[in-house]
Amino acid sequence: MLRTPLCDLLNIEVPIIQAPMGSNFTSADLAAAVTNAGALGGIGTGNRPVDDLRAQLARLRELTTGSFAVGHLVTILDPEAFELSLQVKPRAVTFALDDGGDLMKRVHDAGSLVIQQVGTVEQAERAAEHGADVIVAQGGESGGFGGSVATMILVPQVVDAVRPVPVVAAGGISDGRGLAAALMLGAAGVNIGTRFLTAAEAPIPDDYKDLIVGARSEDAIKADVFNDISPLPGAPGYGTTPRAIRTDFIEEWSAKRDEARAQAAELMAKMGQAGMSGRMHELVPFAGQTAGAIKQVRPASELIEDIVREAEELLRAAPAYVS
Repeated sequence: MLRTPLCDLLNIEVPIIQAPMGSNFTSADLAAAVTNAGALGGIGTGNRPVDDLRAQLARLRELTTGSFAVGHLVTILDPEAFELSLQVKPRAVTFALDDGGDLMKRVHDAGSLVIQQVGTVEQAERAAEHGADVIVAQGGESGGFGGSVATMILVPQVVDAVRPVPVVAAGGISDGRGLAAALMLGAAGVNIGTRFLTAAEAPIPDDYKDLIVGARSEDAIKADVFNDISPLPGAPGYGTTPRAIRTDFIEEWSAKRDEARAQAAELMAKMGQAGMSGRMHELVPFAGQTAGAIKQVRPASELIEDIVREAEELLRAAPAYVS
């Protein structure tokens, strides 16, 4: 049985966290499926109307009695959504794209744990000083907004810098090999985003899932031009840049970034319209480099079962390499 101290801390059975991505990417159905499979499911609040968040959290409570997380992007934090998160008392509240700072005390006062996502050692040290209970060290391979340091070198440095605070590895992890490797780097578990986007329960359109399944790792590129068009949520604070599968929209505007900045309002409106009609993936389909390793859409419970089984097999076999 694969169990780490992270399991006891978060009251979960396996050391896997489903990244609580934004409103278009997470839902009560996905979070509950992950939680009921023994991992930590999560709902993201980024750009999610408060009424929808309230409805999703109520449905999540109906679908599971297990642990879950609610995620916030510090750079665009909605005070009403944050207060609602505290009221439902999730096992954890997560912060990303900037340090949670004084918000962490409010989470602790409400009886929940704090999970802080970071992309550098300095950010991890700051988060530990401010009281983070778990630190997610996210490498640049990840989808959405991330930094530039790769997971393989970031994780052990963060582990050394913030010990004994448990560290969770993120970025470039989609299977049991990634989980086993993360544990060998000193992490207490893994945080997975892109792989769960292709879970059967994920709320993104089927076309988006097919796009991820059909992509190569090299198709998931850093879309710097997105920050030219929309400085928030990713550009300030942690200096993050989104990663997405290349599209005609990304290619066109990446080749003329000065024009993109000049036409930011019109391009933002275009992306907003696409998002409201469920077509955002036609312009900027956020995804990490693990896209190249994902071959099919499957239920979240099967994904978790396979990840854990493969990691256990690898870890059991590891002593054979030492004479």
